[in-house]
Amino acid sequence: MFRKATILIFAAALGAPLVHAQFDFTVDGKTVQIHSFAQQGFALSNDNNFLSMDTSQGSFGMTDGGVNASVALTDKFRIGAQVYARNIGQLGDYHVQLDWAYGDYKFKDWFGIRGGKIKTALGLFNDIQDMEFLQTWALLPQGVYPLDLRSNTIAHTGGDLYGEVPLHRAGSLSYTAYAGVRENDPYGGTYYGDAAAGDPEQSFSGRTAGMDLRWHTPVEGLMLGTSWADQTGITKVLYGAYDAYLTAHSSPEHLTSGYADYVRGKWHLSSEFRRDYNPELYTFLGMAGATNQSTKGWFGTVAYRVNKWLELGTYNSRFYVDFPQDPSDANAHHIFDQTVTARFDITSWWNVKVEEHFMNGYGDTFSAHGFYTADNPGGLKPNTDMFLIRTAFYK
Repeated sequence: MFRKATILIFAAALGAPLVHAQFDFTVDGKTVQIHSFAQQGFALSNDNNFLSMDTSQGSFGMTDGGVNASVALTDKFRIGAQVYARNIGQLGDYHVQLDWAYGDYKFKDWFGIRGGKIKTALGLFNDIQDMEFLQTWALLPQGVYPLDLRSNTIAHTGGDLYGEVPLHRAGSLSYTAYAGVRENDPYGGTYYGDAAAGDPEQSFSGRTAGMDLRWHTPVEGLMLGTSWADQTGITKVLYGAYDAYLTAHSSPEHLTSGYADYVRGKWHLSSEFRRDYNPELYTFLGMAGATNQSTKGWFGTVAYRVNKWLELGTYNSRFYVDFPQDPSDANAHHIFDQTVTARFDITSWWNVKVEEHFMNGYGDTFSAHGFYTADNPGGLKPNTDMFLIRTAFYK
């Protein structure tokens, strides 16, 4: 397996010039900027399979990439779009999707508007979670940013208001307020989890509205922030046991987040708490009922830049299920993950990350977060140790 991982890295290196190549061009005096990225990973775990991959045997099924283009039509108006594809185990299936596409008009530093399909500002990393060159980690803390459920919060189709307001000696305050329609991703973890449980999802729709506030404090390198979102989700599932449809909707679902980020010298520390309050109502065969699918999670990270080509880091991630379907199963209440990472910056546009995860618990079946019973027919084990190596190229 390690030999295969080494071969993969060298093969990816041969293709790196294609990712890094300069494709910017000019149209009618306007420069069109082209950027791209590609990522490939290998995961090996001791027992449980993770993220719908066959990690207990070693899996290379962790690939994603995107290409975007943008152009400033005036000093204040910019347009752009990105296409994205991924294959994470059974998720994504290399389906090319429009990741974002919008027009952005900035009236002043303190006020601008965006319209189209837009990455959602929610917490510390939500809108930049695919920009792995900004992060130390091969996998972001899954207690707050589960890779299988990326599409649940990644973007909305609608509009944003944004800006940064100076507070003079108190620093500055940046804000984003948004409203729109949530993304429906039939290739994501929500659909996969329902299908694996024998109840295939037929449709999903919903709206979202929220705000993100970030205080860039007078303390150099310290940023504090909070996010809030109000969203609905209407899901139609074919309930296999009765061959009939069950329709569930949140009423509504509230997401709240508080976070901090601090950079000083070679040190980088961050932390976030996320609360998902999700009482769900459903109708089935003319009857009404309710379930509570509320969860919460948090993480703390520490990273140290040793030199220009090496950064070391660790994080502790915690995820809690408030009301698991089987309350007697102690491992269904949580997923704890202690992670250590080494990031190697081979060039300014190519890195390799080596990471070890020590996980306890697997969460509830509806919560997903990487563990699926369909991928572990022998039953889920309480502890999972996973080695991960991930390489990325970006321009």
